[in-house]
Amino acid sequence: MLGAAAPFLLPQGRAWPERRVQAATPEESRRRVAPLPTAAPPAEAGEQPLLRGIFEISKRSCDVVLSARRLRWSPILPESPTGDSSTVLQAQEEIIEMKDVFSVKLKRRRFVGQKKGGTTLGITLFKCLNKENNKLTDCAVHLNNLSEDHCQSWFRHLKEILNGFQNRPKSLKVFVNPSSHKREATHIYYEQVAPLFKLADIKTDVTVTEYEGHALSVLKECELQAFDGVVCVGGDGSVSEVAHGLLLKAQIDAGKDTDYIQTPVRAPVPLGVIPAGTTNVLAHTLYGIKHAVTATLHIVMGHTQPVDVCTFSTPSKLLRFGFSAMFGFGARTLALAEKHRWMPSSQRKDFAFIKTLADLKPEECELSFLPLQIPQEDTHENDRITLLYLGSKDQWHKIQGHFLNVSIMAIPCLCSMAPRGLAPNTRLNNGSMALIVVQNTSRTEFIKHLKRYASVKNQFNFPFVETYTVQEVKVQPRLKSGLDAKENTYLNAASAEGNYPWNIDGDLMKEASEVHIRVHPQLINLYGVNTDDLESSQATCNCI
Repeated sequence: MLGAAAPFLLPQGRAWPERRVQAATPEESRRRVAPLPTAAPPAEAGEQPLLRGIFEISKRSCDVVLSARRLRWSPILPESPTGDSSTVLQAQEEIIEMKDVFSVKLKRRRFVGQKKGGTTLGITLFKCLNKENNKLTDCAVHLNNLSEDHCQSWFRHLKEILNGFQNRPKSLKVFVNPSSHKREATHIYYEQVAPLFKLADIKTDVTVTEYEGHALSVLKECELQAFDGVVCVGGDGSVSEVAHGLLLKAQIDAGKDTDYIQTPVRAPVPLGVIPAGTTNVLAHTLYGIKHAVTATLHIVMGHTQPVDVCTFSTPSKLLRFGFSAMFGFGARTLALAEKHRWMPSSQRKDFAFIKTLADLKPEECELSFLPLQIPQEDTHENDRITLLYLGSKDQWHKIQGHFLNVSIMAIPCLCSMAPRGLAPNTRLNNGSMALIVVQNTSRTEFIKHLKRYASVKNQFNFPFVETYTVQEVKVQPRLKSGLDAKENTYLNAASAEGNYPWNIDGDLMKEASEVHIRVHPQLINLYGVNTDDLESSQATCNCI
């Protein structure tokens, strides 16, 4: 292990004379005041070296150079015994981009029970590593040196660089739903997530939710300015509740009337999603994978994406904020699953799916929608965006009939059951919603449509499926006759009472009146990346 090698700054514009050096023994390194000068790697434009010194990396003495953007090193090679420089092998330079580093720690040797001090061993950098299939992991790079002053100087400079990444959170409000999926959310958080937050020096305030609506009640009273972000560990229903609470709190703080919100204000802080549910639509959409460590590292690294959000309202009040909703088959399946909470998660969802499919009945309703304003580049005004309209600016379209399922989605909604997404033609933040209408058809044809979601084929290429790109939708169910209600007593008990179930982001809601859905562009930032930039998902499904 190398000993003390005092750090030094390279003056502006000064270059070291080119010279080879012999590999230093540990004893020689301890006696040196400064490392021998060697040829500095040529600095790229705007990349001025800050520090240079000798460290042992992977059991080799290395010449290490730090700039604001990169840490680079190469082994120090001995001179040829014959003096023939042509026989010297070229050292392989290695580079770490500082934007990939999320933590730096001083390495010390301590005795059992010792909490402070200890013998300095060097510095450890922790970086985010991008592996296959969109998976992120962390790895450590050890820079060994026994000099306290040398390591302290490097540590201060490295910390200063990391503190310069403004988007990275320093304090987070965390909600953990212990009832999600297989009741594994608490284990996932404390075993996989919390250690990475601690490593990145992120302070956390954790609330383990005790009942439905707990996170919402806490957020209404929370002083969000004390945090850089909010994190939810749970399934889609938990995330939906936290997102709703976060946006509702923003409206309250802005003095908005929360019963009717025409133009909501943006959420003040980003929302992070740690998948611990069954479907995990938001996690798949943001990360391309269900993987708690990947989700955590996106949060730690401060990767954020603006995302469109919908408001779901009746004529008299705001129901909630959300990203996607289903009415009909998707909602009645969830309603039936909720009635069987005593069953294991996977079993009750399979049961509800099969039972609802066996008793497949359409819903009679009227759909009104306002088609999307089509964006088009205006090359005459500095490439700004202008808007053209489909017909008149406020021209509403209406369709009425019997529908097996109606989906309204502002995001692609990727999941293991739909690797391309439930709404593959929309995006995270293009200011639109996908309206997908499945008209009444035979059970056999409907199953063919459902199976397409798990394949690469177009799931909408059926005569009974219609898709629209919209900015507003109104859904008005029509009450069934007494005979129809009796036929659907088990699944449509809510409908018989004048209430119709809605599946909003995996959360069940029942409303009797017309529901009005609006999309609000980029209303919230979510920790994650644009799914368009991710590799193709490898998820498959054999559930149907």
